[in-house]
Amino acid sequence: MFTSHKVGRDDHWEGVVTHKSRGMLDGSNMYHFVEVRLADGASMKVRIGRRLWKSIEVNDRIVKRPGADPARE
Repeated sequence: MFTSHKVGRDDHWEGVVTHKSRGMLDGSNMYHFVEVRLADGASMKVRIGRRLWKSIEVNDRIVKRPGADPARE
């Protein structure tokens, strides 16, 4: 059993980036992740697109609205 880090279309959250990482989990595709600290103090690891990953830094705020992709706020 595994946990998916892919963002669902109807998910909604906002938080501050605490860590960025990337890796070739399947040996052929590069995946980009950020760890996000939410307003309630919880944290979660989320898979995001390369363009967003390259444009954000630690301590930047990102938001995920229902029906949209995560974006820098």
